[in-house]
Amino acid sequence: MITLTDALVQGGFPETTLQTILAQRPNADLKTLLLERNLITDQQLAQAVAISSGREFFDLGAVRPDQSVLELVPSSLCRRHLLVPIELRAAESYRRLDDQPTRSQVLVLGMVDPTDIVAMDDVSSVTAYPIEPVVVTRSDLQQIFERYLRSDDELSEISAEMEEDIALQSTELGDSGDDQSDAPVVRFVNLLIAQAIDDRASDIHIEPGQHDLTVRFRIDGVLNEMQRADRGIQDGIISRLKIMARIDIAERRRPQDGRISFVHHDRTVDLRVATLPTVWGEKVVMRILDTAAGSITMKDLAMSPENERRFREAISRPHGLILATGPTGSGKSTTLHASLDEIANSKVNVITIEDPVEYRIPGISQVQVNHRAGLTFASTLRAVLRCDPDVVLVGEIRDQETAITSIEAALTGHLVLSTLHTNDAPSALTRLIEIGSEPYLVGSALSIVIAQRLARRLCLRCREEIPADPQTLTRVGIEFDPDNLPQLYKPVGCLSCAGTGYRGRVALHEILQVTEEIGQLAVRNASAAEVREMAVSQGMVGLREDGWTKVAQGLTTIAEVLRVTV
Repeated sequence: MITLTDALVQGGFPETTLQTILAQRPNADLKTLLLERNLITDQQLAQAVAISSGREFFDLGAVRPDQSVLELVPSSLCRRHLLVPIELRAAESYRRLDDQPTRSQVLVLGMVDPTDIVAMDDVSSVTAYPIEPVVVTRSDLQQIFERYLRSDDELSEISAEMEEDIALQSTELGDSGDDQSDAPVVRFVNLLIAQAIDDRASDIHIEPGQHDLTVRFRIDGVLNEMQRADRGIQDGIISRLKIMARIDIAERRRPQDGRISFVHHDRTVDLRVATLPTVWGEKVVMRILDTAAGSITMKDLAMSPENERRFREAISRPHGLILATGPTGSGKSTTLHASLDEIANSKVNVITIEDPVEYRIPGISQVQVNHRAGLTFASTLRAVLRCDPDVVLVGEIRDQETAITSIEAALTGHLVLSTLHTNDAPSALTRLIEIGSEPYLVGSALSIVIAQRLARRLCLRCREEIPADPQTLTRVGIEFDPDNLPQLYKPVGCLSCAGTGYRGRVALHEILQVTEEIGQLAVRNASAAEVREMAVSQGMVGLREDGWTKVAQGLTTIAEVLRVTV
């Protein structure tokens, strides 16, 4: 067995750098120092530990753990000793001290520190299996904790505890003590929100039914059922969420909205809360506004070179109206904020009007719409234009006054960015005219329209190559060279993507550049079909065609593109 330092040098790490680090802080842990200074990756360190300890390195991210094996070791023990049971392997030579054969299997144990004898003894005493340690990375281990050693069991226990409290209260006379019954509700709600954040969920749906309460998370744009509990706990959970969101707890007949600030792992995550009365009670939907995940750049948008050129050209102009269109949750605001990050600097006065303010951007004045106080998009926009702005972002154009004021601002020397709910880019022109804008002003003010959809991104750790079928490519409309078929991939499922085969999302874009010809079509109030025909003749690539490009790049699948586009 060699030392960790020798293993690192053997793996290509500069020996002089190691000597310098050890000389500066001789009593510090070498592994911690290397990770803190970003001198080595988690995987490189784990491989060096494996070499130095004479153990096997195991890539946890490439497998999907067996739940029955995970249940062999209590989750508290796994978290305390930073380990996880991986699999049971056949054993032939393991014997007890009395020389009697033991079980025919050994438990493969993934460990950050394979020399921790105490941890192995604790696991062996719990499982009665001989232990075979292997080395895993700390990051993969954390993903195991978040995905498989989840809080679901604890949530079920708390919901059962709440049901018992409710049953007890119904059989007892007098007050049974609100403080006691509140405790499990608080724990349930906190665990629920924490689990949603760990799962990268964008929304939490709490839906009352006739007999039970269902909790669903929207992850990568797809709803997944996470929890089902007795309907008896419904009122307590909804009341707790209303208290946290500072909305009227007694009002159950009309929709309400509020906001929750939740501290998770030493960072604050905001949640936008909306309630909706249904026949079985109030449905609650919480949108998770994770500002820590909001630092998206233009590069992250993964636009095609031509689309990026057109978009950059539009945002670099001193004036004009830029619209992002698409359904709710298609990433319109994210795209506009990425463009603001490109153009904002100390010489430009940028003001945004948002509902809600999702991403905090340093150096930009951001205004939160407040309808109760009379602070609407239209009234705020009029006030903003008196504050000498160069660039204005309007969260959404939803009425005639906001549309007209935005267009007038774009015609008077301001760069205005906003969103609009339409199915495609050409429909934005007809939608603005339908709202009440003058056609000749729309054609003059509008610079560019970007329509967007989000498709699930293939997990790079487990995606699998598949041969391209020419008949399938022809049927869905993908152009290809018969002598050079595109390389396609299919989702498989691993630890990193929680078995779905997808992790994250990729945007599909359709960018309409408002040329003189398209402006003339807007002036004579042409249909969206006519505008599309002209735009395609001038080089516009449709949403689905852009999706095929992403498929050929191995970013997503044909099924995903068909799911999100028409």
